Amino acid sequence: MMDKRISVIGAGAIGGYTGGQLAHNGFDVTLIDPWPEHVETIRKDGLALEGMTEQEFVCARPRTMHLTEAQLLAKEKPIDIAMVAVKSYDTEWATRFIAQYLAPDGYVVSLQNCMNEERIAGVVGWDKTVGAIPALLGAELYAPGRVRRTAARGASPYEVYRVGEVHGRITKRLEELADMIRTVDSVKATTNLWGERWSKLCVNGMANGVAAATGMSGNEMNRDEKIRRLSIRLAGEGVRVGQALGYQLEHIRAHEPETLARAAEGDAKALDEIETQILTTLRSNTRSDLARPSMGQDMYKGRRTEIDFINGVIAAKGREVGVPTPSHVKLIEAVKQVEHGQRPARPENLYGI
Repeated sequence: MMDKRISVIGAGAIGGYTGGQLAHNGFDVTLIDPWPEHVETIRKDGLALEGMTEQEFVCARPRTMHLTEAQLLAKEKPIDIAMVAVKSYDTEWATRFIAQYLAPDGYVVSLQNCMNEERIAGVVGWDKTVGAIPALLGAELYAPGRVRRTAARGASPYEVYRVGEVHGRITKRLEELADMIRTVDSVKATTNLWGERWSKLCVNGMANGVAAATGMSGNEMNRDEKIRRLSIRLAGEGVRVGQALGYQLEHIRAHEPETLARAAEGDAKALDEIETQILTTLRSNTRSDLARPSMGQDMYKGRRTEIDFINGVIAAKGREVGVPTPSHVKLIEAVKQVEHGQRPARPENLYGI
């Protein structure tokens, strides 16, 4: 297993953290990234992987390449496992970019938010496509060569990563991938990749766009009653769409999907249960007050958001199956107004939804 060649395309928060930890644990990892300063900093000083405690700090020293240097891979042993960790809108080109360097039995792993396996399979084929979900991994690339984990290690009883084959069977390569990732944090080899994917999409759908439109951190969003309840409505709408699509949904931020949906639909008992869980977690100090969901980070940095690949997918699939998603539709509009500079990010953007 240690002789497998691993490449990570996109050494940002998730790719950098996962790939850096794997390299630190002795695996043959090459990080490939388009940010020159980030690459040069890692080469010079290493990749600083920070947590919420000093004991979690790791300085990894993975091999790192600029995009323009990746052609050198053609002269080396082929890649066995290519982890695509770019934003969803860059999935196809990143997959096509690395596919030419894959070993005959190599495969591509979507280490991303959103539902990108179909895009990857469109390039390399379904037999070379595997999903890996950073279900409970919150992280931020906040400076060149520095990634900060924003949620406490071991704070959840559920596995941090989920890995699955698109056909739902447990294979030798899936078990091998799980064993590798287990050196980073807890992992589950799942027979329910699509249910896991949609459940994570609901998590992203209830928080990412909200952070982008408001400029708030995750903890700030949970403290604000109006924003908190909007997030619950967003999650509930996502649950109902997923159920209509036939997915077997998993826990959504430790919440039962059906309870979330009922809370979103006005069930007072369900709403009280969900809010109690949220506020209890908020008081437990398991997440940094600095932590922004990834789309909030993108908006802060002036980058393109993934709103069309998260809330946009939930809304589009809702239209397909006849499930209304009014909160997602309005959120998408608000995020795009902020993204295009038509209004500043602030909580008031969403108070009327």
